[in-house]
Amino acid sequence: MNSFDYYNWIILPLIIFASRIGDVTLGTLRHVLMARGHKSVAPLLGFFEVLIWIIIVSQIMKQANNFACYIAWAGGFAMGNYIGLLIEEKIALGLQIIRIISHQDCEELITKLQSANHGTTVVDAQGAKGPVKIILTVVKRKNIDPIIHIIQKYNPDAFYSIEDIRDVNRGVFSKSNQSSLRQIFSSKK
Repeated sequence: MNSFDYYNWIILPLIIFASRIGDVTLGTLRHVLMARGHKSVAPLLGFFEVLIWIIIVSQIMKQANNFACYIAWAGGFAMGNYIGLLIEEKIALGLQIIRIISHQDCEELITKLQSANHGTTVVDAQGAKGPVKIILTVVKRKNIDPIIHIIQKYNPDAFYSIEDIRDVNRGVFSKSNQSSLRQIFSSKK
């Protein structure tokens, strides 16, 4: 009488699934860190990403006929991407520029942004429907939501767009508590 092989059909696929989540999450974070200029941490993440990957691949090759391992591999890949992006959103590294365009009076909005210690640059411009003010402010990604709240409160009809910035030189920024893994080991070496 054959007994069910729990290790090969349940435990091993679960190990592969969890490991794949780990290596893909590390890969996602590595790509984000490289894109944001944090070159010193990316090789360390890459080392562990590939180490986990090669261990998993060797296990799958030993179980070439085990379809459960293939499903675990694919499921772990999908979940690893999702978890990596969730973690990236939580640590929210980097800077973004917010462009606010309004045809209304913006003085209260500008004052509120400046009182929150966000540097602003204001430009008079011509929009599709007449004169507008363009307000530019560079902020840490962690501070985006409070700024959006300020815009919606003090100039709810304003158009705004947000873009990533790789690097800046000087500027007025609100104080932050650093965190985010000490802004991924402080410098962008």
